[in-house]
Amino acid sequence: MRKLQSQGVHHITIIGADRQTSIDFWEGVLGMPFVFDQPNLDAPDEGHLYFDPGDGRLITIFTNESRKPDPSRTPTDIGCVHHLAFAVSKATFSQAVARLDERGISHSGVKDRGFMDSIYFKDPLGLLIELASYRFEPPHGFTHAQVLLEAHKIRVARGDYNIAEIHLADAIENLATRSRETLSEDRSAKAPYASGA
Repeated sequence: MRKLQSQGVHHITIIGADRQTSIDFWEGVLGMPFVFDQPNLDAPDEGHLYFDPGDGRLITIFTNESRKPDPSRTPTDIGCVHHLAFAVSKATFSQAVARLDERGISHSGVKDRGFMDSIYFKDPLGLLIELASYRFEPPHGFTHAQVLLEAHKIRVARGDYNIAEIHLADAIENLATRSRETLSEDRSAKAPYASGA
């Protein structure tokens, strides 16, 4: 038996309401360019809109002009999607509360997640959306996921409840140390300043 090895998210498809609601939200609020448009090949009465979330992957929406937006929270039963999270820069994140407020969009306010900051709000169809901004940049050649895996190991070894910035900093140091050679025989932390300096 062999795995079917994934290499990333190809796309996520959402059941939408009318076409304009999708365009206004995904492009007009979240800034995702509307890049492709065709009929739903499995349901000819529906449209299939494609948006670029910023990494070249796709968010697609099935639309039908007979469906009207319902802002009630989407189901959170077992097997249902709880929320979709989108990466934003620190600069954009710092503006998120004000920009949601100016549109009258209700939101959670900033949530401290230890390794990132988050804001949650619902789309016009009741789907919970998260704007997420990492508090760290991985060392060159590593991904955020690799830093989080290393930070998790450090957190567990120390018996801490959740990942915090200390775990991230130590994880980044560990990954950088393991991936870069040096001529030094001793790479431990040093105190090069004379005492009292």
